[in-house]
Amino acid sequence: MIKALRVDHRLLHGQVAFSWTQAIGADCILLCSDSLVNDTLRLQTIKLAKPSGIKVVAKSVEGSLKAIKSGQTDKYKLFIICEDIQSAAKVARELKIKAINLGGTYPTKDKREISKSVFVNDADVALLKELVNEGIHVFCQQVPANSAEDIKTLIK
Repeated sequence: MIKALRVDHRLLHGQVAFSWTQAIGADCILLCSDSLVNDTLRLQTIKLAKPSGIKVVAKSVEGSLKAIKSGQTDKYKLFIICEDIQSAAKVARELKIKAINLGGTYPTKDKREISKSVFVNDADVALLKELVNEGIHVFCQQVPANSAEDIKTLIK
């Protein structure tokens, strides 16, 4: 059972590992990232933030989709974390997930901040608009205690 889909360029850190995992009742965190699975040192470092009693798995985007579609993850209350908006969009579309939480995206020169720690460029905005038009609820929310901000109010 998929409990939530989040975009966070940091993948696993305190906010995600503890507050979000507890708030949504997840028992497994799936780090869905093409770059992470090929970076052993980064993966080992990220897994240091693993909360006790929570399984953490890292897979590529395609590997994640394959594992979920095969039923391999059915026994878990799954929290999926993608590194970027494009990966989350692919996961949401293929798995028919109806909500994406934008928690943090990597800032670059061509991106503007639309919410705390959420940076987008024109291509991201276009993709976010497509997702909204497809009926996917996209919102920004750092931690469960914060109010969610609907993406429709943040992008024009």
